[in-house]
Amino acid sequence: MLLGLFLFLPIVVWAQAPRRAEPLNFGQWVGEIKTFARQDSLQKPPAAPIVFTGSSSVRKWETLKHDFASYPVLNRGFGGSRFPDAVHYFDQLVLKYKPKQVVLYEGDNDINAGNTVDEVYQAFLAFESRMRRDLPGVELVYLAIKPSPSRWKLYPQMQQANAKIKAYIDRHPQHLRYVDFGPAMLGKNGRPRPELYVSDSLHMTPAGYAIWTKQLKPYLKK
Repeated sequence: MLLGLFLFLPIVVWAQAPRRAEPLNFGQWVGEIKTFARQDSLQKPPAAPIVFTGSSSVRKWETLKHDFASYPVLNRGFGGSRFPDAVHYFDQLVLKYKPKQVVLYEGDNDINAGNTVDEVYQAFLAFESRMRRDLPGVELVYLAIKPSPSRWKLYPQMQQANAKIKAYIDRHPQHLRYVDFGPAMLGKNGRPRPELYVSDSLHMTPAGYAIWTKQLKPYLKK
């Protein structure tokens, strides 16, 4: 009887072991960073822009300039990125432009890659720390992790990460803003609205970006 119990215990421990997050690879973004530098040399970025950065929901916002035509917006999103990637390339993506405001969307890929809620929160704090150190007085607008059909099973964890980040932002309203598109992207059944997503059930259609534009515009500085 005891032998059978001891044989069973390792299986239980193994089954409950937390998933390890996928390793980071900062080098994979070198090409995109160089592309941004080339773009800057060909067309001078706006002075004191509102820098949008983060993962593919920002990178794929192809109508950004049109949607915020009266604002000096600059898209520096790089698809597939996680919070630590945004911190690692902070100088090239944010600091060099001397922005008047920064809009950030990260956390989606972090949770999907296996990072814990607390790891996402700590990574947000690392980005926010760079803002306070190198861009004191510049406002950071954090876009909460969105719901999506393809990652619906992960949305409870995403909401937990959102809640921790929001609680921090609520305690520091002088230089931080929090925008949550989640409620507007869910239908009456409490699930993501299909018309807001393209065929991969992750990225957004123009209707999705229309929601983001409408809700974000009041937070932006002219």
